[in-house]
Amino acid sequence: MINLNIPFMSYRNIATMTSLALLALSILSLGFRGLNLGLDFSGGTLIEVTYSEAVDLGEIRDLMTNNGFDDFQVVNFGSDTDVLIKVADKDGSSQLGDTIFTFLQADDPSMELQRIEFVGPQVGSELRDQGGLGMLVALGMILLYVAFRFQYKFALGAVTALAHDVGIILGLFSLFAWDFDLTVLAALLAVIGYSLNDTIVVSDRIRENFRGERGFEPEEIINRSINQTLSRTLITSFTTLLVLLALYFFGGDMIRGFSEALIIGVLVGTYSSIYVVANMLLGLSITQDDLAIPEAEGVEFDEMP
Repeated sequence: MINLNIPFMSYRNIATMTSLALLALSILSLGFRGLNLGLDFSGGTLIEVTYSEAVDLGEIRDLMTNNGFDDFQVVNFGSDTDVLIKVADKDGSSQLGDTIFTFLQADDPSMELQRIEFVGPQVGSELRDQGGLGMLVALGMILLYVAFRFQYKFALGAVTALAHDVGIILGLFSLFAWDFDLTVLAALLAVIGYSLNDTIVVSDRIRENFRGERGFEPEEIINRSINQTLSRTLITSFTTLLVLLALYFFGGDMIRGFSEALIIGVLVGTYSSIYVVANMLLGLSITQDDLAIPEAEGVEFDEMP
């Protein structure tokens, strides 16, 4: 086993400035550009059709454009003969799907309709609000759990790391105008769970070393703890990324946003479990007394054999 001694905490000021810069950029982008909300949140119509043979998606996009549509998405769904069309409809017309199907069928009579779904703007707004509320509830429950399981300083560090990860992902989706739909929201919740797992592993080792090692400065103990868990953290992240990269390249357009959010989340979560939590603990002046195991009351050591 290789004993690493990388001085992570020597670079904590650089890491702090990097995190603050990324969060500032994310906040500015979200404030001025906002998120490119998908059909699930903005409202609109979804049409799934099946062709008798593989179809050129570019031709369908041209057909949509020629019929006056400009805010839409055309992707394969399952196979290259199944096509999913998403059309934003801010006016809330439930007849839009029938209109699109009519001119698509006129272009290719062999095409078969599989389904038409309409999401009204009000429903999309409710989904957005409930999704955001669910994320806040998840962060609150995590705060309570980590505070109970470890100590409140660890809880503040964990929640800060999770908010850091989610904020950067949202900022990148805003900056590059990637579609933000329910699959991306699900990915954000998955990132929270993944990042928390890494944070718990590092925090547990920090707690053990604070209790077991005496005569060392907090920065030295934290640095040693990160090095001891580094191989586990990197191997877990690497194997997870292999799966996510396969999803990204071979999973199709339907889950492209999901895999993008998770890839960013794994990378940022690995970084935050090392630097954000440790920086918070040092910033909150954690000491060995904070993690001391309370002695049981009423124990008479003189009476022990």
